[in-house]
Amino acid sequence: MSTFYGDQHRALQDKFETRKMADLMEQAIFKTALDDLDKHFVSTRDMFFLSTIDHQGRPTVSYKGGDVGFIKIVDDQTIAFPSYDGNGMYFSMGNLAGNPEVGILFIDFETPNRMRLQGRASITPDDPLLAEYKEADLVVRVAITQTWVNCPRYIHRYQKLGQSRYVPRPDTETPFCVWKRIEGFHEVLRPQDIGRPVAEGGLLSIEQYMEKVFRGEA
Repeated sequence: MSTFYGDQHRALQDKFETRKMADLMEQAIFKTALDDLDKHFVSTRDMFFLSTIDHQGRPTVSYKGGDVGFIKIVDDQTIAFPSYDGNGMYFSMGNLAGNPEVGILFIDFETPNRMRLQGRASITPDDPLLAEYKEADLVVRVAITQTWVNCPRYIHRYQKLGQSRYVPRPDTETPFCVWKRIEGFHEVLRPQDIGRPVAEGGLLSIEQYMEKVFRGEA
């Protein structure tokens, strides 16, 4: 009896005659804990895609990025990552507060390689790992329920050109986010950002901001 597939999966497996293959996959590659290769792969990623469920039951996906090491291996069955300053919606974090189930895709575009992870997330206001992440608002811990490595054959090869200048780093002042200079948005910023749009170069129209986005200057 499979613990991973439902009737809808079985129907398609039977239609395309892959049930035996699917069963072997479940037995061979699915794990509930990270091995040494998994730990190395995850800990050397500088980005991943996070899937959460919103209050209407809809799946959502967001990109999470940082420097290598921003994803921490807490133990064989737990990983952690920070929530940095964003657009103020706290959409992914709010989703986790309502539904802790998450899906995560770790991917290496250069090798290529990819790994999927299912788990249950938790956020503790006074998590001791907060002290290890400069300017992080929250730390998310994910208890792993299942993880497996996917075939990489459809991954297009890309090369990384550089690090994001906005990732908080020790002994370095984090640049002010360009979108916070947009007219109107500057009036609803967090208290610590009030006044900075003018000091950081002045206000922008939405059209000026989008021009910066398409030039890669945002």
